[in-house]
Amino acid sequence: MTVTLFVPCFVDLLYPQVAISAVRLFERLGHQVVVPQSPACCGQPAFNTGDWGGECRDLALQAMRTLRAAEAIVILSGSCGAMMKVFYPELFARTKHEALAREFAPKVWEFSSFLVHKLGVTDVGARFPHKVTFHDGCHGLRELRNKQPPRQLLARVQGLELIEMGAAETCCGFGGTFAVKFPAISTAMAEVKCASALETQAEYVVSCDSSCLMQIQGLADRQRQPVKTLHLAEVLAQT
Repeated sequence: MTVTLFVPCFVDLLYPQVAISAVRLFERLGHQVVVPQSPACCGQPAFNTGDWGGECRDLALQAMRTLRAAEAIVILSGSCGAMMKVFYPELFARTKHEALAREFAPKVWEFSSFLVHKLGVTDVGARFPHKVTFHDGCHGLRELRNKQPPRQLLARVQGLELIEMGAAETCCGFGGTFAVKFPAISTAMAEVKCASALETQAEYVVSCDSSCLMQIQGLADRQRQPVKTLHLAEVLAQT
């Protein structure tokens, strides 16, 4: 099928290798991948800061109109996926664009959920002989209920050992603008997350959200800890 890949702005600017890995994986599985040049943002930063009018709706409307004809819209982020799938219908409720939002939302898939639930794939032929632990991003876990798909995929990666950390479902403290508004709280939350990950003695922390991984890697680097972070797509692209 034709996969329309929505690349979140922070992936595009800071972690392009994540998008490249996803494209390589889908092509390896025999699918055509389309990566639109726009839209660049789903509107979540404005939404999270309370601006549900103006900028947020403008960005959301641009995204829906641009991607409306897509067969399937796959997003490399649980947070952006939740914005489009869960919050667009809420954002446009009782407006003239409500029908468009409700038509659009079912086409949106978070990356791991798309592989498992839409394509019916758990073994993508990946090989990654390392110990990893998994971080559940808040939006992917709580809004999209996406607990099992990434683990089902990791379980079929040759050579990979998944060691669950005690604080797998605990927020990393990033939260987009939350980390800027409340840096002390954000750092304290990241310390809890990193300590839990280090207890597993895993070599890598894997997640479906590069924004969470940026938070975790940032603190780990400041503490001079050896653990590294990878997006799930980067692991699954390994052969």
